[in-house]
Amino acid sequence: MTAAESDGQAHIGVTGLAVMGSNIARNFARHGYTVALHNRTVAKTDALLADHGDEGTFVRTETITGFLAALQRPRRVLIMVKAGAPTDAVIDELADAMEPGDIIIDGGNALYTDTIRREKALAARGLHFVGAGISGGEEGALNGPSIMPGGPAESYASLGPLLEEISAHVDGVPCCTHIGPDGSGHFVKMVHNGIEYADMQLIGEAYQLLRDALGLQAGAIADVFAEWNTGELDSYLVEITAEVLRQVDTETQKPLVDIIVDAAEQKGTGRWTVKSALDLGVPVTGIAEAVFARALSGATPQRRAGAALSTGTLGAAPTDAAAFTEDVRQALYASKIVAYAQGFNQIQAGSAEYGWNLTPGDLATIWRGGCIIRATFLNRIKDAFDADPDLVSLLAAPYFRAAVTAAIDSWRRVVVTATSLGIPVPGFASALAYYDGLRTERLPAALTQAQRDYFGAHTYGRIDKPGKFHTRWSGDRSEEPV
Repeated sequence: MTAAESDGQAHIGVTGLAVMGSNIARNFARHGYTVALHNRTVAKTDALLADHGDEGTFVRTETITGFLAALQRPRRVLIMVKAGAPTDAVIDELADAMEPGDIIIDGGNALYTDTIRREKALAARGLHFVGAGISGGEEGALNGPSIMPGGPAESYASLGPLLEEISAHVDGVPCCTHIGPDGSGHFVKMVHNGIEYADMQLIGEAYQLLRDALGLQAGAIADVFAEWNTGELDSYLVEITAEVLRQVDTETQKPLVDIIVDAAEQKGTGRWTVKSALDLGVPVTGIAEAVFARALSGATPQRRAGAALSTGTLGAAPTDAAAFTEDVRQALYASKIVAYAQGFNQIQAGSAEYGWNLTPGDLATIWRGGCIIRATFLNRIKDAFDADPDLVSLLAAPYFRAAVTAAIDSWRRVVVTATSLGIPVPGFASALAYYDGLRTERLPAALTQAQRDYFGAHTYGRIDKPGKFHTRWSGDRSEEPV
């Protein structure tokens, strides 16, 4: 159904009608909202109306002027365009034609520092800018995503009810909440995507271990993942892994996964997460290894040259397939816990750095449905932060501490076995190294700091008295307080 331009009756407008934008516009319409549609190429608007115009009330527009005229005041406009310069161009065009109090929502994967900049600039013009992370892919956009809106609290009073209604719901609770000021929504979405990278890498390593260490075919591995999905690993990513592994290529009749080129691409949010973590001084080793693993998979010249490299003397394959499979399951769960622990530490550090006052338990709540990393154990994360809002690490929470304790022997066996067989497991191994780093009473960082003092007079602290000290390394090697 369509309505005439400039009737001012649309509750919200969506500009940028590629698949994500089209699906979220349809989601609004299905919930009874009148939706104004705009796209730089009008043909996409007409295609949406031709295919789905009967799903609700849409307003067809061709120009920004007509688009804004179709909206109720304060105007609410959702931008679903490519991040970067295209987003800035659309924001500028909208802002020039909008009035104080109007709201611009960026639903793309924007870099959070861009969102901070944009929010500040638009606030100076009397406009509200909301950086809203949206997770769930095409299906989630249509049927209920997880939504992470930042920006002014005042704008959420107007916008929040709409977003909460179209979001996924778990136990009647919407997977949407006001995250915090300026760029906080896109920051949280960025870390969400970083955790997603780590989760997918860990699942990939589990798949490779079952394939290469046990010699299982894709269909049999699918059965393993389907079984795992009935227990504590119950999650969207484990669920779709089983479905992907069962898919047969229609041309070759081989498992599709065996036909796909083993080069994983990335759009940048994983790299953003790692760069941000480096700036904040937070070790997100699992996410970093996942990003680097994707980069390595696409390093065709290097991999071609490496194909002839020596393996050394390899160990024997596991003889008890059932026991090894259980070890892999335990290692996957423990490594997954580490990935989430690191991600939540980064969120806490970002919140402190930017003064956002984020509530980690709220994030666990809205990630339980709609989003790519939705998993049953997010309920456990919510419980952990409800019990201790200042929890310094998920690994210190009773449930997760007990889960890793139960998995630790399996986890070590898997990493050792993978190493002896020459199977790369950077995710499992880095997660285990992080865990061991946390629990080790004395790290070799003392030597590192002494070296730094030797060549750069960077000083060091002592365990037996307060203050900073420097050794006169090029002199008589006496120590002096600094």
